[in-house]
Amino acid sequence: MKHFLFFFATVLLTIFTASCAKDEIVLIDPIETDESEDIIANTMFTQKVDVVFSTEDNATVTETNDDFSVTVNGNDVTIIYTGEEYVMYDLSGTTNDGFFKLYSTKKQGIMLNGVNITNPNGSAINVQGPQSEPNKGKRTFIQLNGENHLADGTSYTDTPAEEDEKSVMFGEGQFIFSGDGSLNITATGKSGIVSDDYVHFRSGIIIVNMSSSVNVNGSDTLKPVCVRGKDYVKMTDGTLNLTSTGTGGKGISSDGNGYFNGGHVNVTVTGSNFGSNGGGGGPGGGHGGWGNSSSSSVSAKGLKFDGNLIFKGSHVVVNCTAHEGIEAKGTLSVSGGEVYSHSQSDDAINAGSHLTVSDGLVCAYSQGNDGLDANGNCYIKGGVVYAIGSSSPEMAVDANSEGGYQLYLTGGTLIAIGGLERGSSLSQSCYSASSWSQNTWYGLTLGSTTYAFRTPSSGGTPLVVSGSSSPTLQSGVNVSEGTECLEGLLYTNAMVSGGSTVSLSSYTGGNGGQEPK
Repeated sequence: MKHFLFFFATVLLTIFTASCAKDEIVLIDPIETDESEDIIANTMFTQKVDVVFSTEDNATVTETNDDFSVTVNGNDVTIIYTGEEYVMYDLSGTTNDGFFKLYSTKKQGIMLNGVNITNPNGSAINVQGPQSEPNKGKRTFIQLNGENHLADGTSYTDTPAEEDEKSVMFGEGQFIFSGDGSLNITATGKSGIVSDDYVHFRSGIIIVNMSSSVNVNGSDTLKPVCVRGKDYVKMTDGTLNLTSTGTGGKGISSDGNGYFNGGHVNVTVTGSNFGSNGGGGGPGGGHGGWGNSSSSSVSAKGLKFDGNLIFKGSHVVVNCTAHEGIEAKGTLSVSGGEVYSHSQSDDAINAGSHLTVSDGLVCAYSQGNDGLDANGNCYIKGGVVYAIGSSSPEMAVDANSEGGYQLYLTGGTLIAIGGLERGSSLSQSCYSASSWSQNTWYGLTLGSTTYAFRTPSSGGTPLVVSGSSSPTLQSGVNVSEGTECLEGLLYTNAMVSGGSTVSLSSYTGGNGGQEPK
């Protein structure tokens, strides 16, 4: 028997916990001890199967042994594996009418080796569990080599009635992505990448363009999403570029938690919401009566997690038209990296429970609601936060004071257009500007450090600043040096010139006034 050994570069996860303050919940990665299982180099693949697709002939599959049952119908390839070894399936070639479907009793690897698969009638790649246990999936390593393209069609008529098939790339078990190549997914019928367990991005470039819209059939609602891991979604390296234009679509979604500890994520959601359940703001509701608790109501959001959401070291950019940019139904924590979220109509960043920023760079920019919105306590302890809320009664930073919670500001650098929650606990001094102008560069100096920030074309009042020392603020400055971040709205370590000094006064919370002209 031939043995094939595969060795791949890996990126190790840095485990962390958030320090505790007041009623804050400590977030601990519950899968930290399982990280080694997601490293492909720790699995020895002793079988290799080559699958070559063709636009002119039938697909070909290399000779296999009695542990494999292989069916090839044109370029529709179905493999049933009942053996005990770990198998690497190497996919290459091109087809405009085919798929790769796998039933397996063991974990396995799929090498996308410059493959181009379009299935007009269902998933391009479908990884099921063993036929004896159809809903029990195994770990699948997706290794990217070269440029790869997967696409579905508008209908899923290839799907057996007894099986799931929810996306262009679907798996009953875990998906772990790595490699030096790229994967471009076009979803028109359903979602982009879906796992009924979890999805982990370790490296590689993933591009998902989704125009799928929500479909309602009685009480059954399909919620289209570019990337979905039922248990959780984890990112430790690589690049994700996700675009959703369909009604009710989302960039990334999970019934569980989200972990962003490296790499780059770019999400654009331009589709509108579908349906209405008459809900208000807060968990389960939404801005303007949009919600997601009704089976016929689906909101279009950038990142949406029903559990906790942790940002540790990723560069995340979210732009959303119709609803929240980033939402966690549980706690939300930022302790590193760079997080930018812009919503045209709802909260930029929303936590169903406590929200904590202890380090990193955060911009929460809303044109229709709050910038940062916590339905529990909101803790700002470090890092740089640039929060923009719309006109009163919305605000830049909102905590659930109606429920007995507060905003606790104990450290970091804060720029807030639209004011802070009234009754906040501000152990670090805050100052409000006498006025602010739209589309203008400002210089904020705290000790020996200067930040430059550009104001939006609209927003609430007042403009509030806070830092580790007494600030000075200048309006209408020219920025000559610095590190650009937060989608060009902020420069750190900036060098500014010109402008005029803005009068600052002590500030304790609350907002009001009219939108600046």
